[in-house]
Amino acid sequence: MPSDSVTAGTTTGTEVTTPDHVVAGVDIGDAALADTLRSRLAEVEELIVARLETGEDFLSDVALHLVTAGGKRFRPVVTLLAGQLGPEPDRERLVKAAVVCEMIHLATLYHDDVMDEATMRRGVESANARWDNSVAILAGDFLFAHSSMLLAELGPEAVQLIAQTFAELVTGQMRETVGPGEGAGDDDEAGHYLRVIWEKTGSLIAAAARFGGMYSGATDEQLDHLRRLGDAVGIAFQIADDIIDIASPSTDSGKTPGTDLREGVLTLPMIYAAESGSPDPDRLRELLGRPLTDDDEVAEALDLLRGSDGMRRARAALEDYVAQAMAELDALPAGPANEALRRLVRFTVERAG
Repeated sequence: MPSDSVTAGTTTGTEVTTPDHVVAGVDIGDAALADTLRSRLAEVEELIVARLETGEDFLSDVALHLVTAGGKRFRPVVTLLAGQLGPEPDRERLVKAAVVCEMIHLATLYHDDVMDEATMRRGVESANARWDNSVAILAGDFLFAHSSMLLAELGPEAVQLIAQTFAELVTGQMRETVGPGEGAGDDDEAGHYLRVIWEKTGSLIAAAARFGGMYSGATDEQLDHLRRLGDAVGIAFQIADDIIDIASPSTDSGKTPGTDLREGVLTLPMIYAAESGSPDPDRLRELLGRPLTDDDEVAEALDLLRGSDGMRRARAALEDYVAQAMAELDALPAGPANEALRRLVRFTVERAG
């Protein structure tokens, strides 16, 4: 299943009809809840654009570059659905909190693309490629500034939560840059990678889920369950992306297969496969030891990875984190929002095939 979109519904000629219970490519299950979620997401989109259009044109144009390119809006969806679990959802604060999470996510994408020297993002030219690194970095900073202004409107508790999350995001980026250290064994390398993706991905999704509880009257115990739910979903989401980058036979996933190989990024399936679970482990380790620029070598590495035990182990790890997420949902109030979050978790697995 594609990572950025899902073709759902029926097609008559060239017209595609999306069922009224599908939002952002995910089957929410309940038409009334889907309608509410769709309406709130529209408010999120409007607020993002309204905030970013308040600056100078030369800033707004770059900051809106990735907004208008689309995206899953996964973090706002998590906030808004979690916000339906509590007894008193506060629409205005939930929308603002969802916008904060999406703006921070977008800001990290601008910065990540500079660090990775990426040329494409969300199917369009990356900001650093279209303009330059300095412009892309400043656009990310502009997004951080606007998210901070919204946080100030939400109050000290929100500021503290995002400040802690931002520290985790930066720590994860630094941890990835520094690496696991010399002499680290395979298990250490896998543990290091899982820690990095929790800090870089899970921490913000956990904050998004916690925001939903904070602004819907959830108890402290429920807030803890929501945080752990976000942790598990965030890690599962990244592992699914790792698998898609290897297993996808075409660009239908919204991402060219082998992107991580070309960038020299070691993901969980690669780490597991390099241990011994590959048809030719020595050759695979050689290929994984450097960024691959030759198309034939990328194809060779993908073949070795697809036939490796590393893929099985990565899928098992994915299922484990999904099970953890479901266990947290068991402890949260039942109802349409809980079921929708379960469907969102299952979507994470299904899109990985």
